Amino acid sequence: MMQSMQPRIILLKEGTDTSQGVPQIVSNINACQMVVEAIRTTLGPRGMDKLIVDSKEKVTISNDGATILALLDIVHPAAKTLVDIARSQDAEVGDGTTTVTLLAGEFMKQAKPYIEDGINSQIIIRAFRKATAFALKKIQEIQVTVKKDDPQEQRALLKKCASTSMCSKLIAYNKDFFSDMVVDAVMCLDHLLPLNMIGIKKVTGGSVTDSKLVKGVAFKKTFSYAGFEMQPKTYKMPKVLSLNIELELKAERDNAECRIDNVEEYQKIVDAEWNILYSKLDKMVASGAKIILSKLPIGDVATQYFADRDIFCAGRVTQEDLNRTVKACGGTILTTVNDIREADMGQCELFEEVQIGNERYNLFTGCPKAKTCTLILRGGAEQFIDETERSLHDAIMIVRRALKNDSIVAGGGAIEMELSKELRNYAKTIHGKEQLLITAYAKALEIIPRQLCDNAGFDATTILNKLRQKHAQGGKWMGMDITSEDIADNFESCVWEPSIVKKNALTAACEACCTILSIDETVKNPNSNYKPPKPMPGM
Repeated sequence: MMQSMQPRIILLKEGTDTSQGVPQIVSNINACQMVVEAIRTTLGPRGMDKLIVDSKEKVTISNDGATILALLDIVHPAAKTLVDIARSQDAEVGDGTTTVTLLAGEFMKQAKPYIEDGINSQIIIRAFRKATAFALKKIQEIQVTVKKDDPQEQRALLKKCASTSMCSKLIAYNKDFFSDMVVDAVMCLDHLLPLNMIGIKKVTGGSVTDSKLVKGVAFKKTFSYAGFEMQPKTYKMPKVLSLNIELELKAERDNAECRIDNVEEYQKIVDAEWNILYSKLDKMVASGAKIILSKLPIGDVATQYFADRDIFCAGRVTQEDLNRTVKACGGTILTTVNDIREADMGQCELFEEVQIGNERYNLFTGCPKAKTCTLILRGGAEQFIDETERSLHDAIMIVRRALKNDSIVAGGGAIEMELSKELRNYAKTIHGKEQLLITAYAKALEIIPRQLCDNAGFDATTILNKLRQKHAQGGKWMGMDITSEDIADNFESCVWEPSIVKKNALTAACEACCTILSIDETVKNPNSNYKPPKPMPGM
């Protein structure tokens, strides 16, 4: 009796929650499935949007997977993995965030019965990694490389990639208009394709088709003082001076003290302040600059002074806009006006201030130093313009990737069905448990065309059976056709995607799935940050 009463060994603090083994893996898979269910219906051209209200009552309408997952504020530690892969897909490729989350969730769903049947998770992980490596190799074999020699052909490819990316967005009905704009924007950049050289400005009001591309820098008119309207608003070949200097009379600082005996000395102090300001202004005028921009305020005296000399000035220009202007027009941002050299100033072909909606914008075009552009987006509601910006960001990223990696595959579920067929054939050459697991992986890939059908309201079973038949007969680019509610050759239909999107999605989804399957214990201690009180002195 005494031997059976073993003392209880306590390793962790009281209140610590521990769960381990198969139930823990299944629990993590179930949590990830809940996340997938939240964004499942956003996939594809007929996908639905989600309206999310945050703690500050800010409303966001979106069907971008990464945006929705970021706003959901998920607290489950394992489910956060899906948020991370959606974010990495968004940063790396720009599109396919919903696809990568759906694939990861489906891989786990297919693995779940095997986990429950007692198959070691390491065997499943090994089989899934082998299947992913095989799938990536097959994409490499069947992808189509587009020739860069013909600019017209290359432009058509980029436009189709941008158009495919926008099919599932809120701006799908204007995809031809925006795909032209996106391709023009990316083609404006230099060979490094820096994303920060594409500025996006939003102006509420007007139609979405009133949006326009400015091949140069554009920013909203800054706060101005009296005398601003007397300044010219159009210049040809002006010199641009960019500053980080405050051009106004300064009030005395707190607790500043200046003791004087008579009025003449006070007048000398006032005159000195004016002389310092006028000295700076004279040096700027002498430099020959016709446009003066500053990150800090330009006061009413300086504004009037420049207006009298036909010089345009703008103070309180944001750091981002000032940096883009300097990169585009040339020159440097100066912190002093002493010894202004010709090399310190930039130049553009044309500067003008124009009215866009209720706002006035300063436009610098024909910038010789760097290639840059600005997209000015219009629309009725603020939420609509925000979603347009997110959609264009995805399309811009896709076009950049297509330029850097000139290989494409057909979308609309075509590449997934082809990989599924190849993996089923490959699984038959393997003996043991891996055969079942690779077949399960192949089945999981079918979630993309199946979900496209479900979201469009089609009969998924019939469409998938047709696709399996066509792919078995050698139709490797056969995919879903939303318009005819049937299947079609999506390569001929120009539903194209850069192959890097699919490669990245498969790799990230497999890694996320393997990470979740390899976790067999979770230790959650709510009091881990608790520090015991220090003992009293002398105790």
